[in-house]
Amino acid sequence: MKQSDLHTHTTASDGTFSPADNIKRALEKGLGAIAITDHDTVSGIEEAMLEASKHPNFECIPGIEISTLYNGQDIHVLGYFIDYRDEEFLSALTSLTSVRDKRNGMILQKLNKLGINIKISELEAKRHGDGNVGRGHIAEILMEKGIVQSLPEAFDKYLGKGRAAYATPERISPIEAIQIIKKAKGVPVLAHPGIYDADELIPLLCGNGLVGIECCHPDHTTQQVKHYKTLAEKHSLVETAGSDFHGFRNGEVFHGDLGSCSVPLSTIEDLKNFCK
Repeated sequence: MKQSDLHTHTTASDGTFSPADNIKRALEKGLGAIAITDHDTVSGIEEAMLEASKHPNFECIPGIEISTLYNGQDIHVLGYFIDYRDEEFLSALTSLTSVRDKRNGMILQKLNKLGINIKISELEAKRHGDGNVGRGHIAEILMEKGIVQSLPEAFDKYLGKGRAAYATPERISPIEAIQIIKKAKGVPVLAHPGIYDADELIPLLCGNGLVGIECCHPDHTTQQVKHYKTLAEKHSLVETAGSDFHGFRNGEVFHGDLGSCSVPLSTIEDLKNFCK
């Protein structure tokens, strides 16, 4: 039975594969479907949908991963089957992009104070068309400058939560992200809850329209996968999974390769039942 990977990134945000190449790699991996869920942008969806249309029996799900803030913690909310042409939705994303750019500036300022000089123009050079740039691109620049040898090292030393150059500007709440997704006829799912240490948030989000939870993710332990499956059952949430594929930088895959975390195609039908 073919599987689906419901969390992938492209060059439209901080992935290294084009949207079309994500589709091609998914086919090479034998997947039956993937979701394109770039950070705070939908600019890669059209290209991905076009490529997917060339391949019978393969489905591309238009999605997004929205960055939010809860008690000082970054929380990401995935949205599936969104109306990515909706003007009100696109306007909301413009505001999210401005916050993301502000965060980039804060990070670069901290790095500069540490004696690591990275100009905004260097980061902007990484931007793909109308897409976003973020910490993954900053990590790439740190590798190019020889400051770190790998993506994990960049996050462990500088960019991860609590590290020397970590920065978190004010953002919308997870509840607001759910509302934005639902207004765009989408289905909201909590991304990789195992990295937040904020399980108390799950019942709150359930009461505000959360539909699913990403139980299986490359950064989850086996114990965490089991834990979130239990919570999904308890709160009647759809269990999802995704590789959080970002492509390769310096020969390394960030999070997981396509298909490394997946669910049956029937899960897509379960999610569709919640589309407006």
